[in-house]
Amino acid sequence: MSDETSSDSLLGGRIMFNQFLSGYRAAIDPVLLAASVDAQPGERVLDLGCGSGAACLCLAARLASVSIDGLELNEPMAQLARQNVLANDFQDRLTIIDGDIADPPPAITAEPYDHIMANPPYMPSSAGNQPRDQGKLVATVEGAAGLDIWIDLAWRLLRHKATLTLVHRADRLGDILVGLHKRFGGVVVFPLWPGGGGHHPARRVIVRAIKNSRAPLYLSPGLVLHLDDGEYSSKTQGILRHGDALDLQG
Repeated sequence: MSDETSSDSLLGGRIMFNQFLSGYRAAIDPVLLAASVDAQPGERVLDLGCGSGAACLCLAARLASVSIDGLELNEPMAQLARQNVLANDFQDRLTIIDGDIADPPPAITAEPYDHIMANPPYMPSSAGNQPRDQGKLVATVEGAAGLDIWIDLAWRLLRHKATLTLVHRADRLGDILVGLHKRFGGVVVFPLWPGGGGHHPARRVIVRAIKNSRAPLYLSPGLVLHLDDGEYSSKTQGILRHGDALDLQG
């Protein structure tokens, strides 16, 4: 992965955001993920696999009274995330922690979280046509920590009745539901429709679940991302450009 970066922005310029030119580059998924977390003042949020900090930064911009930790395995990526935190003056409430999902550091295991969000690698390790770029490979293809490990860690780190929110590929929904089974309830499945009013299949879903809940699953109408002309829908624009919250049950 090259150490060259580009200067970008999120939320219509509210967030200044540097990311590496090669490897994984944040698109809209982390922004939508952060918009889906309904944290209250004083609560603690953990972003598992935070990358260069896109979701963390967006959440910090929208919710000024929550404490956020981001866990990142890749050291150069974690360092870049710290620089992004400082550039946006969020260092008093947003901390980037070096660590591995498969062997979590004490910094995230000492006290339970109220919310965990994650954008895990969306390709299983057995997938073909894997990226050649090492940085993108790590970010998009599961390693030793498969999806079940991510969900298991979230369950262990969350307090009772706390929430886990994931954004993932729609074709991995079955794997997600298997991982949540018997440990999480109140599951909300929120499809992200590419456009055309639902005429195209959803490629991504946001899934929120409550630890130790027995509430039934809810299939949400979801969000249409684009209009027929390819422009973002007004609701999507509100999230991506103005930092609006995303109601998964609305």
